[in-house]
Amino acid sequence: MRDVAAAAGQVPPETTQQAVGYPALFVLVALGALVPVIPTGALVSSAAVVAFHHQSLPFGLLLVFGVSALAAFTGDVALYWLGRRGVRSRNGSRWLEALRGRATPERLEQAQTKLDQHGVLVLVVSRLLPAGRIPVMLACLLAELPLRRFARGDAPACLAWAATYGLIGILGGSLFSEPWKGVALAVGLTLLISAGPSLWRRLRPER
Repeated sequence: MRDVAAAAGQVPPETTQQAVGYPALFVLVALGALVPVIPTGALVSSAAVVAFHHQSLPFGLLLVFGVSALAAFTGDVALYWLGRRGVRSRNGSRWLEALRGRATPERLEQAQTKLDQHGVLVLVVSRLLPAGRIPVMLACLLAELPLRRFARGDAPACLAWAATYGLIGILGGSLFSEPWKGVALAVGLTLLISAGPSLWRRLRPER
């Protein structure tokens, strides 16, 4: 028993954090892509702050980037696959109806126009814009875009998304010596980015 306890005491805390933290990051980001109520951008930025302070650079940051991008891609492809089942079904599906409920007719029309003009490249921009992912995904579904073609456009979109929010986390981690301050700044920035457009639409005078 003493040998076991001694061996356990020699395990570095960072190893335990990695064993728990990266799978948790993957699951939460993938779930956030499926059910867009989890602030996945804030999760990625916070993980980048922790990696910046507590793990060897740049290995920890690269892991955060890779896990986040893969999780976002997995969630997007799963949601698109579920949406395609709804499009093909006569009765639709709750996933397709949920996507319709999150995209106003105006945003959907804009997404359809951009999809016609730029093809799957619009997925890269939509992933970076707040509330831009769902209308473009719905436009792809209504255009009956094959899953394979959607995945080819979504892969670079998820890489760009993970890199963007990872850089926000690096910024927060580099400005403060204490990790929690960097996490607070990163979360604040990501929430401001996500809520900014909707607040602007509400505050601006109607034309």
